[in-house]
Amino acid sequence: MSSGSPLSIICSWKADNDACPRKPDTVAMRIGITTSVIQHGKSGVGQYVLALVRALLTSAPRYEFTLFVLEQDVPLFDFVGDRMHLVTVPERFRPALRNIVWHQFTLPGLVRELGLEVLHVPSYRRMLWSRPCALVATIHDLAPFRLPGKYDLARMLYGRVAVRHLAHRQDRIVAVSHETATDIQRFFRVPASGLSVIRNGLNHERFTPTGHDEAVTWVAQHHGLRPPFFLYVARLEHPAKNHARLIAAFDRFKTEAPSPWQLVLCGSDWHGADVVHERVRRSPFAADIHLPGFVPDGDLANWYRAASVFVFPSLFEGFGLPPLEAMACGCPVLASAIGAVAEVCGEAALLANPEDVDDLTRQLRHVAEDPALRNRLRAAGLRRVRHFDWHTTATAMLEVYERAARELRHPGLKQSGARAAG
Repeated sequence: MSSGSPLSIICSWKADNDACPRKPDTVAMRIGITTSVIQHGKSGVGQYVLALVRALLTSAPRYEFTLFVLEQDVPLFDFVGDRMHLVTVPERFRPALRNIVWHQFTLPGLVRELGLEVLHVPSYRRMLWSRPCALVATIHDLAPFRLPGKYDLARMLYGRVAVRHLAHRQDRIVAVSHETATDIQRFFRVPASGLSVIRNGLNHERFTPTGHDEAVTWVAQHHGLRPPFFLYVARLEHPAKNHARLIAAFDRFKTEAPSPWQLVLCGSDWHGADVVHERVRRSPFAADIHLPGFVPDGDLANWYRAASVFVFPSLFEGFGLPPLEAMACGCPVLASAIGAVAEVCGEAALLANPEDVDDLTRQLRHVAEDPALRNRLRAAGLRRVRHFDWHTTATAMLEVYERAARELRHPGLKQSGARAAG
């Protein structure tokens, strides 16, 4: 690889330089997507990026996509084949601070050299100040404003102060729910004319209700568990994911009446995981509480299909995809009544106040003791998930890319749009 420009040093696609600038006349638009916040695909943002890229592949013949990918994450994008370009980012830029610096000072130059017309940053943590092309950002939630203890002080300050200014440098901001859009307007003062609400999709090939008996057998063989059990899939994060109150509610549920029901908490350790583990150890029903750890993508649907009830008592979500995945697998859902989760689940889930242990206990008992309720929730969930599809999400995202590029070329369009919206 030749030395010289940053692009010639960093740019790679598979084993050669084929990812370096190509400008066929037939391409409608050149779009870049930065993927360095996917955390090896183990986060919600990671699942969003991977699913969106898969859905965008169907548009690859018309649009030219360039993905900026950290070295160790490259294998996660093998599915793109030769239909998208990959620009490999050195692994030394993975740590948060270095990654922010790379986005602010290196990425703009690469965007210009590649001749990209739109850059999509799928997380507020990496939004650009410089504007080398039209900028589109996805904001999944504004947790630093809603949950004071979610991150350490540095991350909280960055989210509350720096990001507020960066948001106004974007040409379009995508919110994944109306709840998140409302927060963006409230905390960042971004006008509605600069926002688009595009809901997350759902992989209907991966998450299906077929194979319940096989899933029950699989969970028994691999984890020694048999129904009935409540399932919660979320990283072990305290206090945001609310495991502590769920465990307290489960303890009361088991104390009030003898029951064979168990509680399964799937997810890798995160901030505050030590609190969750300690609450499990202190539980008088610790033998009925299981922590299998991180669930690989290939195993997730089996957990949903085998579970008797999926519970999602998170204190705050900008969207909340796991309840939809569970519904698609035919599992009845008990979810948080706070934030975007209720918006996403609609009337297809039984809702509980996640801050009220008494209410959580009441609803655990209700759904466990009423098979007819579980059947109604199961049917309602299967109807609800028909409204969510990643291809619909990708089509709407392409429209946002085109709008951002058009408004950058013709600023008057955005201004007139703002006047019309007002």
